[in-house]
Order: sequence, then C-alpha cells, then structure tokens
Amino acid sequence: MITLLDYGAGNVRSVINAVERLGGTVKVARDAEDILAAEKLIFPGVGAFGNMMQILHTRNFVAPLKTYLQSDRPFFGICLGMQALFEESEEALGTKGLGIFKGKVVRFTTDLAVPHIGWNGIRIQQPSPIFNGLGADEKFYFVHSYHIAPQEADVRLTTTDYGYEFVSAVQRGNVIGTQYHPEKSGAAGLKLLKNFMAGAVATDGPMETTGPTRLAKRIIACLDVRANDRGDLVVTKGDQYDVRDRGEVRNLGKPVELAGRYYEEGADEITFLNITGFRDFPLEDMPMIEVLKQTSRSVFVPLTIGGGIRNYTDKNGRRYSALEVADAYFRSGADKISIGSDAVMIVEQYLASGKCTGTSAIEEISRVYGSQAVVISIDPRRVYVQSPDDVDQQVIPTAIPGPNGEAYCWYECTIRGGREGRPVDAVTLAQVCEKLGAGEILLNCIDRDGTNSGFDIELINAVKSAVTIPVIASSGAGSARHFLEVFSQTKAESALAAGIFHRREVPIDAVKSFLRGKVEIR
Repeated sequence: MITLLDYGAGNVRSVINAVERLGGTVKVARDAEDILAAEKLIFPGVGAFGNMMQILHTRNFVAPLKTYLQSDRPFFGICLGMQALFEESEEALGTKGLGIFKGKVVRFTTDLAVPHIGWNGIRIQQPSPIFNGLGADEKFYFVHSYHIAPQEADVRLTTTDYGYEFVSAVQRGNVIGTQYHPEKSGAAGLKLLKNFMAGAVATDGPMETTGPTRLAKRIIACLDVRANDRGDLVVTKGDQYDVRDRGEVRNLGKPVELAGRYYEEGADEITFLNITGFRDFPLEDMPMIEVLKQTSRSVFVPLTIGGGIRNYTDKNGRRYSALEVADAYFRSGADKISIGSDAVMIVEQYLASGKCTGTSAIEEISRVYGSQAVVISIDPRRVYVQSPDDVDQQVIPTAIPGPNGEAYCWYECTIRGGREGRPVDAVTLAQVCEKLGAGEILLNCIDRDGTNSGFDIELINAVKSAVTIPVIASSGAGSARHFLEVFSQTKAESALAAGIFHRREVPIDAVKSFLRGKVEIR
C-alpha cells in the first residue's frame, strides 16, 4: 500500500496511475492520521514553494509529515515534494520548509533557458536500491526553475548538469527525493518507482557515468482535437489551419489511441490542442477531461493541454476563473496548460496600461502552479514591409523576399484559429508573456502550417533571442532533416509536429534514428 500526499495542487493522477500500473494500490492521505499510519509515503509536489507550504499548514499536514520523516520510514518526494525537505526557498522568501535536510532551494543562475525543461541524465553519488536494473545512459524528465543546494554532502544522491552541476536527488536512510519526475520518465521512471515500492535492499551498485549530463532535444507529438460533424472527438490536421477536406473534418484517428502510439514510438511529450471546445462553458467540456484521464493511465511522458483556459462567466452570472479551468485539467492528468488567443488579449491589455494586473490567467496560474506549467501558444503569420520604420511592431530582415521584393517582415499574432489578426507581433507577445510568468513558448507559423516545407527558422531565431524561457518550434515539419535543421540553426529546445506523425509519413522513431549521433536525444 502506497500513501500519496495530495495537498490539492497539480497533477497527482499520473503518480497514482504509475503506481497502479506497477501493481500497487494507492491511498490518498486525507488527514494527519493517514500520514502517520502510512507504510510508504509519496509526496508529488507540483507548483510553487510558497503556495505548497501554505496549503500544508492550512491542512495541518506539517507536523505529522515531520514526524513521519523523522522516523525514517520510506518516503519519496518528487520535484517540489523533495524541495519541501529543505529549510527555505528563494522562490518564497520568508517561508520555511520542513527543515529535514539542511540547505535551501535556489533559482538557476545560467545563461541557458529557465525553466530547465526536458530529459536530462544523472550521475550517481551514492549507491541506492532505487537504481537497481537501470543503465548509465538513462534520461529522466525535469521541469523546474529552482534546484536544491544541500549543505550536507552525505545526502547527495544524484547530480545533473544544466549550465553547471546541481544536486538532482537526495537520500538519507529511507527518505528519498528526486527533482526529476519518475512518473513522467517512461520505462526508466517506472523502474525507479517499482524499486521504491518493492522496498529493495540489495543494489547492483551505482551506474557508471562519465562526463557531463546533457539535456536532450525534445520531439513532441501534437494532437489537434475537435468534434466532427457527428459529435465524435477526433484528431484532425489543417492546412494553414483549415481542418476540412471536401466539407468534412479530417479524421486522423482517436485521441487516446494516437497518444498511446506516440508514447510507444518514443515521443518525449504529447500535446493536446482542443481547437473547438469551450464555445459554452469550459468545465462542461467533459470529453477532453476524459481524454486526459484515459491517456494518463498508460502514457508516462508529459501531457500538455490547450484550449479555452480563460476566465468565464456563465449564463447565470457565475464567474469561473482560468485558474479553476486549469485546475480541472491538472487534476485530470495534464502537466502543463497552453494559452493561445487569450494570451494575445492579455498582452494587448498590458501594452495599453503598461503594467501587470496580477489577475490575468497567465499570472494566476503561474503563481499557483509555477511558470513551468504555463505554455503560450503563438499563432503568427508574416507581414512584409519595405522598411522597419513602416510599422510600430518589431521587424526583422528576411532572406525570403516578399511578393514585391520586400526585405523586411514582422509576425502578426492571430486569434480565433488564425482567422483574426491583431496588432501585436510574435516577439513582443513572447516577451510580455515571459514577464507575466509564462515558462515556455509554443511557436507556430500559419505560413508554414501543413506545407511540409520546414520550420520558419527566421521566426524561431527572432523569438528565441528575445526571451530566456524554452521555445518549442512548430509548423512545417515534413522530414526528419527538418528537425535537424531547426536544432542546428536555432537554439530551440524542442520541435513539434502533427500531420506527418498522424499519417505515418515520418514516424517519431524514424526522426530520432536520423538525429542520433547528430543531436542529443533520448
């Protein structure tokens, strides 16, 4: 029996699903007595340090949790659940952690993109049975802006490199914590959880690792989901955002089945974009909630969901916040949420007032769940100009001349599925969204969508050079070589495709086979 400490924030469903997949049973701790009676306790912390500690205090979990930890019974803290073991965090100055280990949690100080998102390696610092049966080249999934800085060398279990070496896991006795997410780390992560559940005492010895660990470039499968004319949820794909062919919505498969296939083929992440939902009330869009629940039962890589994550007032005048909508998705198995059209409107309001309100969907969700949980999906198209002085937007020189020989262009953001342009450029949108708390940019391109002509390298470089958060390149992939081009010619941390994966024109495993030895991949 595994007791799971759920303090009410973030995706804990994936941990429950992983434990159950491995043959275990889960009891969710509802009160202090449940914690104290636990045989093995897993604490999957998600979100922001200050919000987590506040909830733990409010629910009277702190004292029993400390008692459990001090008794040296089996404990596994994941991500924020590990950070809680320390005395304090720079993320929430003045807020005390549990203080089980000496040291604090600090923000990354590196020129690399922060948050640190993706699959990275580990170096074992001490033997531990949780690594039984794992090889030296395994990568695990990370998503965080802060890392631990222990004062005691003997608790260091693993280290990882991201700009510099940091401690990525700790262990003392039966108390274990990892910054990486085993429930989102595929087969390797499930093996690690299985070892903890089994209470193994024997060990194969530490994995031999040499040299620095390396962050893999992520290959992401995107599923555009909408209802067809018969009301069935299908995965579709548009050509420059037009999803109909001969009057019918293109049907490329069922969402849960395709997601499972991509997981087996080696996708590093899976993104669902709900492109027709929320015409009425967001939380009544139950089919997508169910898609997430079903997918997370068998897919153990990160899941992102986008579509309609905004403030909403129903016909009866009741207001529902974007935070409530996002929470429903997180509780159903999502790890990140994606905000599209509403991000454009939020940025326009910011540009008009010149200040943050603290109440936008981006700010509220990132404050509770952390910036790493908020992805901004940008849908721009090229607008050519003769001179940078012709418009107020951020203009770039282009090697692809316009129809009248124009040597400059800017990227107009759009809303409503690309049907309406707005006077905000993609670079400015990305910069403001980062300022508001977003942790990642999903950068589409209407001009390249469905063309199979390759990613818009100029657009990606323009946005990537303007922000310090990770960027996902999207739109235009037609071959494995296009993935090599985007990773070689830009600093994008990941690349996304849809149609070529759905139609099996270029399978995910073929992309990775082509990249192996040329680009760091999982």
